[in-house]
Amino acid sequence: MPVTWGVHQGAAPGYPLDPAWTAKVRQVVDWALDEDLYVLLNMHHDSWMWVNNLSTDHDAVLARYTATWTQIAAEFRDKPSRLVFESINEPTFSGTSGDDENYRLLAELNRVFHRIVRDSGGGNASRLVVLPTLYTNADQGRLDALAAELTALRDPMVATTIHFYGWWPFSVNIAGYTRFDATSEQDLTATFDRAYDTFTARGIPVVIGEYALLAYDHNRPGIIQRGEQRKYFEFLGDYARRRQLTTMLWDAGQFLNRTTLQWRDAELFGQIRSSWTTRSGTASSDMVFLPKSGAITSRTLTLNTNGTDFQGLRHGSRTLVKGRDYTVSGSRLTLTASALTELAGNRAYGVNSTLEARFSRGVPWRIDVITHDVPVLSNASGSTSGLSLPTQFRGDMLATMEARYDDGSNAGPADWTSYQQWDTAFSAYTGDSIKLTGEFFNALKDGSRVTLTFHFWSGSKVTYYVTKSGSTATGTPA
Repeated sequence: MPVTWGVHQGAAPGYPLDPAWTAKVRQVVDWALDEDLYVLLNMHHDSWMWVNNLSTDHDAVLARYTATWTQIAAEFRDKPSRLVFESINEPTFSGTSGDDENYRLLAELNRVFHRIVRDSGGGNASRLVVLPTLYTNADQGRLDALAAELTALRDPMVATTIHFYGWWPFSVNIAGYTRFDATSEQDLTATFDRAYDTFTARGIPVVIGEYALLAYDHNRPGIIQRGEQRKYFEFLGDYARRRQLTTMLWDAGQFLNRTTLQWRDAELFGQIRSSWTTRSGTASSDMVFLPKSGAITSRTLTLNTNGTDFQGLRHGSRTLVKGRDYTVSGSRLTLTASALTELAGNRAYGVNSTLEARFSRGVPWRIDVITHDVPVLSNASGSTSGLSLPTQFRGDMLATMEARYDDGSNAGPADWTSYQQWDTAFSAYTGDSIKLTGEFFNALKDGSRVTLTFHFWSGSKVTYYVTKSGSTATGTPA
């Protein structure tokens, strides 16, 4: 339960919490405990709203932090042990000299928190408490600093917490990292291995108190392709389980519809839930693209069985026939031309059919059969505050965008890469346009032509030119 206390709090010296707010928090805690859930209750946005000033206003911040946790501890002292306290969310400090001071300040907060909770008695005397690393980051220096704190505390009922949102370029779609590839996988395994080696292997629990993908949002589909999301969450759940790390999915409404209480993507949640206990098979893609016209030929995907056995393909209630509809050679799954012709139907743009690849364990892997043509972009003119490029997607979907000046140098806000960041420089959320942002144009040289290369998931590439002239922006197809 991420709780912001400071905006419901009176002034010094007592810093009293609003009784109505505290009662609301208590009510929600009780609801969760009544459902036999474990609850981690913390001090959340306060970390950057006022606790971050500990270095510059030490005594006042520490007094407020002490008063706040004293009240929280007293309020919940007699709750069951399934209630857990976390000292502070994503601790960060302003105006410090660097990491050494940051570590010292965090250790001071954690010691104060620990003393308050233990001295408050009742269930708090032995309640599990959770301490974060600096920034809740899993770099080895952050882990080592927290390990030293635990050694000093000498308390067996202390767990640690980190947060994880994936390899950053993949998590936000920048620098061409559109897939959950070996680099993204290695970043995840290295992070979880460090947490395991530093804490779990020594008998100290680790809670991944937040995980997801930074750019995952049901309101902004397409930033991270759906199949690549599924591969990420499948792998993460399994590897966390193997490394004995407890996971908490961070959901600010992206995953669960709080009004209907339905999962926005039930298939994705099924993948996440399955990963808690077993592996699922996946494939190199969940999309097979077919041309709008001309002959349909066979298509091949690479199966990632992840220790399972591939058991076949289904289309609705129909089981496809091996040898006639598809073949398997090693990890190569080939859909025959005749099966794809049938699945494509009238070859309307977009998804024509959906297959399920089934494995001996876990959840099926979805494969969409899609008819497409090379997308067509048209002329555009408007303001540098943002420009919409009329686009006929023709069944295809945008993966990423490159931007270069005529001399070959990178153009756009991320000038260290030609592949710009989705939402920061461009987006494609509607079926009729690609949008370039004001931030993208602000980063461009005035009067210079920029060549955009739009990469689509079918493999198609479309070249387009844009020019910034003062506050005016124009675009033309190549």
